[in-house]
Amino acid sequence: MNKQTIRDIDLKGKRVLVRVDFNVPIENGKITDDTRITAALPTLKAILDKRPRAVVLMSHLGRPKDGVPDPKFSLRPVADELSKLLGKPVAFAEDATSEAAVQQANSLPDGGVLVLENTRFYPGETKNDPELAKKFARFGEVFVNDAFGSAHRAHSSTEAVAHLMPAVAGLLMEKELDYLATALENPKRPFVAILGGAKVSDKIKVIESLLAKADKVLIGGGMANTFFRAQGRKTGASLVEETALDTAKGLLAKAGGKLVLPVDGVIADAFKNDASTKTISLSEDVPEGWQILDIGPKTVEEYRKILNDAKTVVWNGPMGVFEMENFAKGTNAIAQILADLTSKGVITIIGGGDSAAAVQQAGLADKMTHISTGGGASLELLEGQVLPGVAALKDR
Repeated sequence: MNKQTIRDIDLKGKRVLVRVDFNVPIENGKITDDTRITAALPTLKAILDKRPRAVVLMSHLGRPKDGVPDPKFSLRPVADELSKLLGKPVAFAEDATSEAAVQQANSLPDGGVLVLENTRFYPGETKNDPELAKKFARFGEVFVNDAFGSAHRAHSSTEAVAHLMPAVAGLLMEKELDYLATALENPKRPFVAILGGAKVSDKIKVIESLLAKADKVLIGGGMANTFFRAQGRKTGASLVEETALDTAKGLLAKAGGKLVLPVDGVIADAFKNDASTKTISLSEDVPEGWQILDIGPKTVEEYRKILNDAKTVVWNGPMGVFEMENFAKGTNAIAQILADLTSKGVITIIGGGDSAAAVQQAGLADKMTHISTGGGASLELLEGQVLPGVAALKDR
């Protein structure tokens, strides 16, 4: 990573404005998963160790109507949770654009921490409004972006504000970029990518990028059905993107044997957990009214053989409808294979989103080398795109 981090800048006595990703699930005012808050703790503690004047945090939460405050998306519960995790008081500002909030920040004790209300409560945030960025900038002399999950968005709190003061990466941002960029630019080989999820169209650029860089690309999930149909196979009632068939044909034609499809699958007569199921070879036609909802055991073994030789693995997207227990076996099996490989020194990188959720669900999150906190951001990095929130940071 060629961006400066908090290690490269003097923060003593300075007001530090930090963009974090505290977009956590909240039900009835209670946080149900604090993973994203705990992921930011190393950065926050490292900043506090540098004895700053104050630390002011900003984040979005959920998707309120643009610029419209909504109590159910308030960051107040997050401020309370962060206080417990840091073991020190954390203040909360109800209106980040007000003079009162600025005065509140200025009156913090040395090393005090303040959380600003949801950035999306203010008109212009998602439009990267420079005037809103100026209001945010009043809280800091140095800007730290640690919100990898929002780095692919050019918003006032991620991109515009970074041009108004020295801007560097936090430790989580550094870790994300180091793992994902290294996997793409200089991977230990063999380098194997696993791609799942529902749609080919969502991952066309990722597939193209990885076909150019990986030694093998293993396909699972609903997107495999579109490739099967592109090969002229009958897929029954399986999810198929009719508009992506030509794209799938093109990808297969230029894959040069790198792109590997499932050889068997678990099919069901309805899209529900208690549907009737059977496992079939995918060289056969899927019967009318039946749909493929998971990869089968032979595919797991084929993929295991390929993965056993890998030195770097990137996984983005589940192998089946893992939310339903009866169709989670393929995804769980791949997760276990990667956990076993990690213990042998293989670099395993989980690309956020559903993949991260699947690994968590399988109870194997702590067995992977790295789990990305940003689904959309990691996808865009895998596509080879430049992330606006990263591009705006100071170069080394």
